[in-house]
Amino acid sequence: MPDFSLLQALRVDWRDLLEIALVSVLFYRVLLLIRGSRALQMLGGIVVLTLAYVAAWVLKLSMITYLLGLVFTYGAFALLVIFQPELRSALAHIGPSRMTRVFRRLEGGEVLDEIVDAVDRLSRSGVGAIIVLEREMPLDDFIDSGSGLEAKVSADLLTTIFTPYSPLHDGAVVIRGDMIVGAGCILPLSQTVSLDRTMGTRHRAALGLSEESDALIVVVSEERASISIAQGGKLRTDLSPLQVRDLLAGREPRATAEHAVMAL
Repeated sequence: MPDFSLLQALRVDWRDLLEIALVSVLFYRVLLLIRGSRALQMLGGIVVLTLAYVAAWVLKLSMITYLLGLVFTYGAFALLVIFQPELRSALAHIGPSRMTRVFRRLEGGEVLDEIVDAVDRLSRSGVGAIIVLEREMPLDDFIDSGSGLEAKVSADLLTTIFTPYSPLHDGAVVIRGDMIVGAGCILPLSQTVSLDRTMGTRHRAALGLSEESDALIVVVSEERASISIAQGGKLRTDLSPLQVRDLLAGREPRATAEHAVMAL
C-alpha cells in the first residue's frame, strides 16, 4: 500500500499560498532595484563565495571553511555599508504615499511653471543646468555639499544661478516645496554601465541621485541643448517643455507636434 503520510504533511492552505506570493513579490522588487547596478555584480560574487563554502564543507577542507565562515560573519556589516545606496533607494520607494503626492501636485502648480520656464530658457540658450526637486526623502546631505539658500523659486533666479562663470553654476540646485534651499550642490554619480556614452556628467549625476532617492531631477544638456528628467533610476531624454511639465506634475507626457507628425 502506498504511504500517503508525506503528502498529508505537505498539505498547503491559503496562508502558505499568501506567504509564497508575498515572498515572490519581495524578491521581484529587490531584483528590479538592483538590476543594472553594481549590487547585481556584487550579488554574483556572494553566490560564488557561498558555493565555495558549500564545496569546502562537503570536502571537509577545514581551514577554507573556517576562513569563509569569518567572511560571512563579518561581511554582513560590510554589506550594509556597500549596499547603502541601494538600501536607501529601496526605503525611498517604499515610503512615499499617493495622498502626499496628490497634495504636492496641487500646491506646486506655480512652482512647476517657473521651473519649466527656466529650463526652456536655458535649453534655448545652450546653458547646462541640473535642478533637483525634493520629495518625501530629505536631501540635507546633498544640500550641505553646496551653498544654502532661502529663496522663492522663480525662472529668473534659476537662469541667473546657471549663468556661465557664476559662482554656483557648476553644481545642482535643490528645490524644497516652493523654495530654493541649495545651489552648487554635488550629487553622486551613477555606476550604471548601460548609460549612453554620449551622456555627460550632469546626466550621470542626475541618474545617480535618482537611484538613491525619490527626487525628480531635471537636466539641461549644454552640448545638445536638450532637456532630460531622471526619476527612480531611469532617464527620459529629449523632452519638450510641455512634456517636462507633465512629468513634474506626475502625468504621462503628452505627444508633441513633432512626435505626432512622426507617428503619422
